Amino acid sequence: MTPNVFRWTDLAVWHGVRLATILLIAIILNRLLRIVTRRLLPRAATEPAGRIAKMREQHVKTMAGILYSGGSAVILVGAILTALPELGFTITPIAAVAGLASLAFGFGAQHLVRDIINGFFMIIEDQFFVGETVRIGNVVGRVEHLTLRRTVIRDTQGAVVTIPNGEIAQVANLSRDWGQVFVDVALSMEASTEAANAALERVSAELRTDAAWSPVLVDGPRVLGIETFGPGGTTLRLQLRTIPGRQDDAARELRRRIQIRFEQDHIRWGGVQRVEIIGSETSLGVAARSNS
Repeated sequence: MTPNVFRWTDLAVWHGVRLATILLIAIILNRLLRIVTRRLLPRAATEPAGRIAKMREQHVKTMAGILYSGGSAVILVGAILTALPELGFTITPIAAVAGLASLAFGFGAQHLVRDIINGFFMIIEDQFFVGETVRIGNVVGRVEHLTLRRTVIRDTQGAVVTIPNGEIAQVANLSRDWGQVFVDVALSMEASTEAANAALERVSAELRTDAAWSPVLVDGPRVLGIETFGPGGTTLRLQLRTIPGRQDDAARELRRRIQIRFEQDHIRWGGVQRVEIIGSETSLGVAARSNS
């Protein structure tokens, strides 16, 4: 009896030591993974401050979170599979059942798998991330949340729109590099295009040299010339490039200044009809009575 007790005691101690070793290795690997993912963030933080640095920092945070969560899951599954034989379980049937279950899950959750794969490549390829303004299909807004499965956007009306990543076929990122807008100015047939061009050039130069707006401008505003002309009048076009998200503000300011300049230079806008009535009050009254 005593030899059996010693034998079972030795086996328990041996298996206990191996289980403790597996647990210790899993903890060490998890800590190393956390250290590696955290070391990515200071590198992004040491870059010069600016919009590009903030974009890179947000991208690194997203990637670090995905790497840590995915790596932790792999470490946990590996530790469990390694510890099962020490507890007297055979992992071959379990692995077979897990394979069949994953196959069935893959067929039953094709959309989920597609969402995750598409979200993974969107993050890896740096298509967009939290804080940027994008256009996905008919939805335009700011990205508020991004995971491997879904993208959450706050649109221009303030609504929160959730889009599965698998349904995203094309993305227009409106927050990269610069934004552009064209400003069209319609003139009447009587207006001189030379005078209008000169006025637009003066307005563009004043806006470029304005200390309040020069940091916003990337290129222009520049007068491109006549865009269209016809019996109704002439349309002149200006091009304006700004930092992302400020093109509409700059365009409004440009239109305001153009209106003031045109009023000062007496340049007539297009699309305004003026009706002149020629005749005296007596003749108009006679005509009205004859019609009655």
